[in-house]
Amino acid sequence: MEVFALTGPSGTGKSHRAIALAHELDADLIIDDGLVIKGTQILAGSSAKRQPTRIGAIKTALFLDKNEAELARSAIVKLCPQRVLILATSAKMAEKIRNNLNLDSYNRVITIEEVASPKEIRKARILRKQHSKHVIPAPTVEVHKTFPDTLIDPLQVFLKHKSTPEIKSWSEQSVVRPSFTGYGKISVSHSALVSIVNRAAEEIEGVKKAGRAHITRSEQDVVLDIFPTIIYGYNLKTVSHKMQYAVKKRVEDMTGLTVKAVNVLVKDLSLKLD
Repeated sequence: MEVFALTGPSGTGKSHRAIALAHELDADLIIDDGLVIKGTQILAGSSAKRQPTRIGAIKTALFLDKNEAELARSAIVKLCPQRVLILATSAKMAEKIRNNLNLDSYNRVITIEEVASPKEIRKARILRKQHSKHVIPAPTVEVHKTFPDTLIDPLQVFLKHKSTPEIKSWSEQSVVRPSFTGYGKISVSHSALVSIVNRAAEEIEGVKKAGRAHITRSEQDVVLDIFPTIIYGYNLKTVSHKMQYAVKKRVEDMTGLTVKAVNVLVKDLSLKLD
């Protein structure tokens, strides 16, 4: 296994350049801020950017939690990558991460100055200092699982094919504002969730009324129980499936929460169309 490290002070744009650098190095995995990332998937770990304090963020990034470290090591062993890219604020921090994950010695340590110009680094520092924007080198659909209540913006990275540079593909990464910065945290009230659920359900043809909505919410996901009134003559199974899909999509799109289940329990039938 070949191991590479990209180092540089916090806020200099390491995560932003991680996907492009991994592509250039043919790295199978990116290890960044407590996450083990392969392509469009987060395989293991918990994001340091999810921690409520900076101390907690540092501990998470270093994989100091034994359970998280073991899960990360297992994921790496299972994948058996040829090359791994670790992101860290310094060579010393990168070495701690390497040791905690039982990875091989470094083939090369790359500094942020080698892959970014002074102007690009200054711009990254401004975005971090003034707007507290942090990049996670993974798609928003994956990041939402870790940041269910956080505003997340997608960011596209264009990658050149090595054999044919004129051909480009793109990969998605995400921009978040961590809890410990005091920015970007949103709270969705129970009444707002109910309104979203009801509106999505009642837009389905065959639904007379959405009825009562019962919401069971944990830190990262929600379970929705809906008790609608269906218009007589419509296929209950078909209408229910359409309602499940519509409610799940609307809630996830509008709130960033992960909908674990949508249970439809038909309460009544209506003979009236209006």
